[in-house]
Parts: sequence; structure tokens; C-alpha cells
Amino acid sequence: MIKYFFVLICLVFAQLIEQNDLFDTPKNWPAPFYDFEKNKLTKEKILLGRVLFYDPILSKDSTISCNSCHSPFSAFTHVDHALSHGIHDSVGTRNSPALMNLAWQKKFMWDGAINNLDMQSLAPISHPAEMGSSMNDVVIKLNRNKIYKKLFNNAFKDSIATGEHTLKAIAQFMLTLVSSNSKYDKVMSNKAEFTVQEQNGYQIFKSNCAACHTEPLFTNGEFANNGLPLDSLLHDKGRMRITQKKEDAYQFKVPTLRNIEFSYPYMHDGRFKKLNEVLNHYANGIKKSETLDAKLQNGIVLNSNQKVDLIAFLLTLSDKEFLFDKKFSYPMEEIKTLTLSH
Repeated sequence: MIKYFFVLICLVFAQLIEQNDLFDTPKNWPAPFYDFEKNKLTKEKILLGRVLFYDPILSKDSTISCNSCHSPFSAFTHVDHALSHGIHDSVGTRNSPALMNLAWQKKFMWDGAINNLDMQSLAPISHPAEMGSSMNDVVIKLNRNKIYKKLFNNAFKDSIATGEHTLKAIAQFMLTLVSSNSKYDKVMSNKAEFTVQEQNGYQIFKSNCAACHTEPLFTNGEFANNGLPLDSLLHDKGRMRITQKKEDAYQFKVPTLRNIEFSYPYMHDGRFKKLNEVLNHYANGIKKSETLDAKLQNGIVLNSNQKVDLIAFLLTLSDKEFLFDKKFSYPMEEIKTLTLSH
């Protein structure tokens, strides 16, 4: 009995060590919202999710992958067009959000339509202007694929792909997309120093932006009307589409500012290509309405030097180790090994 209890403790301890190796909360960050107990991370599940993320098999005509709109080199979003593009050259309704630090988010999509990361991928898979498929069709295709039979068996001890396991594997890979090693982070841990210009910009940021773009995640995870004039094409009313409440009209999720240097174009519809355009909007482009965030009633007016300093600080949020980390790229070697061993 004592021997059995000792073995059990060792197994639990080993699982905890593996979990910490696969996901570690950065120092001085809040605890994640994601419930890891319901989808415990393993190397095998993460690999499966990583393969799925880069595979166009998820789309109806096998032409569009998650990576099509979420490239690692642009902070897991796209930079070549304002709105996401999908199958048959169709154009989506919003700019794709950058993917990072998702374990700390309670709601997903620009309007918060999804409240569980394990279900998030279902939205683009089923959207007619994105992947245009269904979970049932995806599972059928996966179960015809010999490599996926091996990947699913390694991950879930069952070679049969299911919708639940597919979505949970993709979520596991996305959970590993943690960006926490920018110059800002190094300054906060006393491993680097801001330049005078960056320090000035940091003070401007804390006075004007930090209430919504809260450190260290640089988003408060909430929804706000930031005064964008209604777009003439889509007439997107944001969160109101989900809640049907007038007080949510024109509210969109506050995006993270991490890696903002690489995640243009900006806003839910990608209307701004440059950070200067964003700052000009807050200075003199805000449209007043009943749901405009109270903190923006008077705009954010900065002189030209202050704008330069603020942008200098925002550039310290770039995490190039995250952007170019090979463990987030297409798993070429892993797939080659699986193919050869089959």
C-alpha cells in the first residue's frame, strides 16, 4: 500500500513538472483564466494542435488554414489586407485578432462571441467567408489521413479523431503562444533600461492608455467604444450583435498592444495601417455617441513630440523571440519523422 501511494505521488509530481515545462506563468503576471484541469497540456496534444493550426484540411476546399490569417511573423495575425480572407477568395467581416497570451482571456473574437478557448476554432471553421466547413466534415477528412491517426493516438490514446479532441488540441497549441520577453519585460525585471524617449513614452502611456491597455497583458480584456465612426460597408455594431443590448453598441474587445509593431492594420476592421493614424484618431477623430467610453470623452491630445515618444515606448513591446520561435512554426521535422516511421 505504501509503495502504491509513493508511486502515485511520483506520477502526480511528474505531471506537474511536465505542465510547468509546457506552460509557465511569467513572473508578476496574474493567474491565467484558462482551466488547465479540463484540458491538461501534453507535448503530444500540443503537437497535434500545431499540425492542425497549419493544415488547410480544416477548410471546406482545403485551401485555408488557421495560419492563413494568423502568421507567427506578424504576431499571429495578417498584415496584407484589412479584413480576413477565406475560401473562394471571399472576404470576411473583420480584421483577424493577434493571437498571444490567450490563457489570460475570458472572451474571444472582437465581439466576445466565444467564451471558451476550447471552442474558439469552431467559429472560423464554420464561418462561410473563412473556412466554410463544419466540424463533422473536418473529422471525416482527418479520419481518412494516416498521419492524423497516429497523431490522435499519441495525443489521446485513440486513433479516431473527434470534434472535441480536434478543438482541444488546437486550443493547447494556442495556449503555448505566450509573449513575455520584450524589451519592456526586460526593463521590468531590471535586465535592461528604457532610453529617455522610451521612458517619456511610458509615462505618457500610463497617463493616457493604461486604463484600457492594462499592464502586463496590455489589455483589460473588456469591451469599449473607442469612438470609431461606423464603417460604411459592414455597419458593424460590435458586441451589440451578441448581447442585443443598446448599451453595447459599437463596443469591441480591447486588443493587446504587445507586438503592435507587427500586428497592423489596426482596429476591428483594419482601417488604420500606421500607429500615427491610430494616435490621430484619438486626438481628433473620435465620434461622440451614447456608448462612447467615458475615458475618451475629451480625446487624447498629444503634441508631435509626445506622439513620437509614445510610439517609441510601444515599440518596446515587440517580442522578436516570440515572433521567430521555431516551436510555433510549422512542425516540418516532426511531420517528417512521423511519415518515415509510418
